[in-house]
Amino acid sequence: MLIFILALFGFALWSVVPLDRDVFGRHGLMLGLDLKGGSYLVYQADLSDIDPGDRDQVMDGLKGVIERRVNALGITEPIIEIQKQEGEYAVAIQLPGISDVERAKELIGRVGILEFREQNAEGEWVPATGTADGEELTLTSRYFKENTHVDLDQLGRPLLIFEWDETGRQLSEQITGRLIGKPLGIFLDDEPLRGADGHPITPIVQGVITDRGQIEGLSLTDAQDLSTTLNYGRLPAQLGHWEEEDGSAVFIPEVPLYERTVDATLGADSIKKSLLAAGIGVALLLLFMILYYRLPGLIACLSLGIYGTLLLSIFKLFAITLTLPGVAAFILSLGMAVDANVLIFERMKEELRAGRTPGAAVEAGFNRAWTAIRDSNITTFIACAVLFWFGGALGALMVRGFAITLFIGVALSMFTAIVVTRTFLRLILGRRLALRPSAYGVSQ
Repeated sequence: MLIFILALFGFALWSVVPLDRDVFGRHGLMLGLDLKGGSYLVYQADLSDIDPGDRDQVMDGLKGVIERRVNALGITEPIIEIQKQEGEYAVAIQLPGISDVERAKELIGRVGILEFREQNAEGEWVPATGTADGEELTLTSRYFKENTHVDLDQLGRPLLIFEWDETGRQLSEQITGRLIGKPLGIFLDDEPLRGADGHPITPIVQGVITDRGQIEGLSLTDAQDLSTTLNYGRLPAQLGHWEEEDGSAVFIPEVPLYERTVDATLGADSIKKSLLAAGIGVALLLLFMILYYRLPGLIACLSLGIYGTLLLSIFKLFAITLTLPGVAAFILSLGMAVDANVLIFERMKEELRAGRTPGAAVEAGFNRAWTAIRDSNITTFIACAVLFWFGGALGALMVRGFAITLFIGVALSMFTAIVVTRTFLRLILGRRLALRPSAYGVSQ
């Protein structure tokens, strides 16, 4: 068992130090918004036109599209969660370290459908339709292949290059064939697509377009964002939030229900204060254990060192995001790990006062304290489960972070208290110092 503990500790130490090193494809320790800085957005979804039985599936698809869009922005370690409460759906999005939140909001909330329109006799823009596979269809970006990209012309002006699939090719050939010399309107999510000069983009059709086409007049940033939106899928439901107006619910598209931005400086200050509080708390804890329990207390301190290293290793290897409440849960779980040792050591002292040998007292202390340790930790696990559920239902992600960290910490503390501390105590029982009751804080 000792070899296993040392090997486990060595691996954990190797994976943790330094904290920002990649291990097995995992990035360094993941920090939440309150520690790293970034933005937190909550959107509601408009599912009014979707059958209730299909809404869970639609939300899963929506989450996938958002993840692809966010990853395309180059944001590392985003967290996207679907929330459901009383039949209402929402999406909570954490964007750590992002500097341009407005651009992210625009890209996330955009439905992402380009629709091509033509003018009727009254000069109004109406959907451009054609016949494909025996159906009357509107020409939209639904028929783009996922290889849209941005290129530059000879003058350095951006061009959005797209390619039609088979259905789009048939529709485009028909529509552009009848619109030669006439304008073709381009609308994004029912709004005119505007160029860098702010004017709607309405190119004059010069010839029949079949396999591929291009859109001119966009700024480079707009072209790149639009290319990303088109390539990484359209949202199956519109994002925004619901408001009450004149007694009825009105959906406001693309505007989040809740938005919070944490400055990176505030995050760094939180880390500094958290480390200071943790250092003071741990130092007082170690001092108490050594002064009051003597030799077992020293062993418990060594076990706590192993416990802390293993816990950080779990956070890093399994990509668990550490938040400020998570740090609090980490410190709390340290105290609970010591609490298990306190129960064991007090039982040991009782056995020593009753005249047992140190070896017998150690075994009896662990065996008789186990029931109390087990029951107290089970109640903590139940509390963690309740906090995790409520945190998800209410959209309080930091509450969930606290619950997850505390659950893992308490589970690991049981291992270090029962296995690691016990192994080390058994190892030193043959030493002369370990045979004295005073070494356990018991007066002779």
